[in-house]
Amino acid sequence: MYKIISFWSVLILAIISTNIYAQQNSGEQVLFTTSISDDATPAVLARIMKADKEPISEIKFEKGTYHFYPDKAYERFTRISNHDDVMAKTAIPLLGFDNLTIDGQGSTFIYHGRMIPFLIEGSENITVQNVTIDWAMSFHSEGTIVANDEKYNSFDIQFSDEYPYEIRNEQLIFIKEYYEHTLGQSILYDPARMAIAFDTEAYTPIVASRNSKVQHNLDKINYKYKVDPRSKVEKVRGKEDNLRAEELKPGTVRIFNHRKKLPPVGMILVCKGDQSLNRLAPAFRVTGTDGFNANNVTVHHAGGMGLIAENSSDLILDGFHVKPSHGRMVSTSADATHFVGCRGKVVLKNCTFNNQLDDATNVHGTYQEVMDILSENSIGVRMGHAQQQGFAIGKEKDTIGLVRLSDSFFAFDHLTLKNIQKINGRYQIITFNEKLPETLKIGDLIENLQGYPDLLVQNCNISSNRARGLLISNPKKTLIENNFFSTEMEAILVPVESSHWFESGNAANLTIRNNTFQDSQHSGFNRGIIRFVTDDDNDNIAFKNIQIIDNVFNQFDNMILEISNVDGLVFEGNKITNSGTFPMLYPENPAIRVKSSENIVFKKNDYKGKAKNILEKDDSMPKLKFR
Repeated sequence: MYKIISFWSVLILAIISTNIYAQQNSGEQVLFTTSISDDATPAVLARIMKADKEPISEIKFEKGTYHFYPDKAYERFTRISNHDDVMAKTAIPLLGFDNLTIDGQGSTFIYHGRMIPFLIEGSENITVQNVTIDWAMSFHSEGTIVANDEKYNSFDIQFSDEYPYEIRNEQLIFIKEYYEHTLGQSILYDPARMAIAFDTEAYTPIVASRNSKVQHNLDKINYKYKVDPRSKVEKVRGKEDNLRAEELKPGTVRIFNHRKKLPPVGMILVCKGDQSLNRLAPAFRVTGTDGFNANNVTVHHAGGMGLIAENSSDLILDGFHVKPSHGRMVSTSADATHFVGCRGKVVLKNCTFNNQLDDATNVHGTYQEVMDILSENSIGVRMGHAQQQGFAIGKEKDTIGLVRLSDSFFAFDHLTLKNIQKINGRYQIITFNEKLPETLKIGDLIENLQGYPDLLVQNCNISSNRARGLLISNPKKTLIENNFFSTEMEAILVPVESSHWFESGNAANLTIRNNTFQDSQHSGFNRGIIRFVTDDDNDNIAFKNIQIIDNVFNQFDNMILEISNVDGLVFEGNKITNSGTFPMLYPENPAIRVKSSENIVFKKNDYKGKAKNILEKDDSMPKLKFR
């Protein structure tokens, strides 16, 4: 009899539909040789498809370079959190596998087009080790600014042969294998530093659209239910192309109608296409899986995240390196790693997260909005963001919190989950074992109170990337120690995010110690290096029991720490200096800003920065002093 690993009911149905069943606990040791390297997809997939009858315990690859093409790959429709919904193609669909190790033995896997190298669902104890992942053609494009012209509000970009393009209806389109993209989202890199350019926010993003000049009767369109203005359909309404592209000579293109400052000559413009179309191919997709290890794995590129994990437990990444190859400025086109609704342990140690186009990691749950009260124990809920469609908030018997953020950032009641009925990507019916409280209202939110991990981030290098280092919404336990940070935005952002991404979770029991922070927030944002913030503008406490101890802050600008909605924070033994690396952008800022907080303690810190006012505070703690 075949064994199927129990998971959310919607996932079980998906797994059964694939006809790929879990293998037994022991099996064959399989070795692939470089004889399949021209296109390894058919051979690797064929063996995995037989694992139900011929179990596998280990897959090894003779050291070499293996190419994987999508033409003969396994395909299934897949909703991936914080990505676009895709017809995923893969050579390695690990759907319902137990106790399997994949060892590249130092090999490099080169992918072509829209593929997911490792699609891991409903499995247990999976290890991937000693392998490097890259793409023959990147999902983003890079060009050097070679001229700009204030008179005509234009700039010229030169592209190498690595980035084929065409100009279609005066729009620049980059052509890839099995894929294409527009300018879309864009940012500047400094080739001398191999990092995001200083004050890039003054020059980018390149504004690709403007308000439409002709609109007729749009106000006649009325929706009965809430509409996501960022969805693929709604986001383009009322907009038309703003930019105009003209080829000056092969490889050099002039762009007209830029709205910000013209990008400086010598900088590298990185672009990755429209925001709702450019997260299609993460390197690892792990969902509904208990026990995943990645050891000595390098991800040079991916058309999305290096690793996205959902509703999984005990994920250990030791020596997981995200960094670019072939002289590219960019590694992954989104986060290096991302964990949604995960539990148990999440460990990131001895890792490198460099040059990705979003955060090094993001750890959070998911808010879902109550749309209907259907019976005494069932509700209809809506997925808030287009890239959360189909997400299952939990499994049977999980504790689900009921949240009204206008009153508190913590649940006002809780219930245990009985089942989830998926109606469509946006809407689900959730039934609980208990009766709903009379206080529950339409518009309240739910979150899974068990869907958070104990998190360790240790001995990692997080630098040269767009956006944040760590984005942490984790009420369990988090330890961040012995890391190096140098990021475009916040090194560590601790939010409650309830209006755009609907990422649930506040922070508690967070320790940040023995880290080095070097020149973060260098892209132009007026924010702290470590920042506690909520979407909802109220004074309610959201974050508890925070320790920031024995760190080194060597910053070019003043703002080090922003504290809001915090109860219980100790800032002790930290050394703060001014690096002088860049000119100060906000010299009027204090080093530390505190508001709507209580039980904050500063002691034994060494401040040698340049802020005229070290501590700025509101009336919540009138006697607070920096020490």
